[in-house]
Amino acid sequence: MSRKERIEQALQALAPAELIVLDESEQHRGHGGWSEDGETHFRIRLRAAALNGLSRVECHRRINAMLAAEFAGGLHALAIEARGTA
Repeated sequence: MSRKERIEQALQALAPAELIVLDESEQHRGHGGWSEDGETHFRIRLRAAALNGLSRVECHRRINAMLAAEFAGGLHALAIEARGTA
């Protein structure tokens, strides 16, 4: 399973109304954390009722915690665009 698929699978726990996971690794070629193997830099766009009422910081903390294993396994950067559905 690819890192993108694992990220998508992990974030399903939030029952997203919208989830887009983009691998932007190639755009960071030669930058810190980049690897020839790819799958180091991602952007997620997420809308979920589970995030209703949370601040932007709280949303990011929740998502980063859910993806802790990916960070431990080589995920270098994650751009997060997340909001509730309300």
